Amino acid sequence: MLIKSLVLPKERLTTIEESVTLEEALTILEDSGYRCVPVLDASGKIFRGNIYKMHIYRHKSQGGDMQLPVTSLLKNMTKYIPVDAPFFKVFFNIKDLPYIAVLDEDSNFFGILTHSTLLNMLSEAWNLELSSYVLTVLSAGEQGDLVAMSKIIAKYTSIASCMTLDAKQDEFVRRTLFTLPSGLDIEILKKITNKLEKKGFKVPEIDDLQSGKVLRNDSDEIENVI
Repeated sequence: MLIKSLVLPKERLTTIEESVTLEEALTILEDSGYRCVPVLDASGKIFRGNIYKMHIYRHKSQGGDMQLPVTSLLKNMTKYIPVDAPFFKVFFNIKDLPYIAVLDEDSNFFGILTHSTLLNMLSEAWNLELSSYVLTVLSAGEQGDLVAMSKIIAKYTSIASCMTLDAKQDEFVRRTLFTLPSGLDIEILKKITNKLEKKGFKVPEIDDLQSGKVLRNDSDEIENVI
């Protein structure tokens, strides 16, 4: 399972037992260097929530009792996903969290999936060693558009990856990002772009992954490069 392969397992984490005090929890957070860690029950199996360093400091600065149990300041108690969760569910749940708790098949705490791990996985689609250009192609989002665009590109080269943005009912323009493999001849790139444009698919820009530049297809910039 994809999610399971990305999870940082419980054995490698700093966790806090729900019975410790806020004072003790703050010491653990300071020693670990983390701004937030999972809180588990006494068995170490049940996820109770997350404790944030900033919330403890705020509580302390307001004269709060530091001998209260850490559970008094728990956050994100319902922010977790099963290890076999569909990938889209991760995005809906993790959002602004530094990580999301992952539960195993028995609903026991398995580990965490960090925001940075998720972003690193997505960034692999633009692997500089395997990719050359990213075409941003505009379409009306009608049935068959993705197939038509893909067929045009596939006549000249393979597609390293594809991502569709603006996939909403009220969006009249759909952006599809096609990542092309490394070593692509610049003349082939020009043929692909021209063919897409002739078929009514606007290509407003091309990202050159090797130079880090964005080429504007509606200007002379791409002509100068190609």
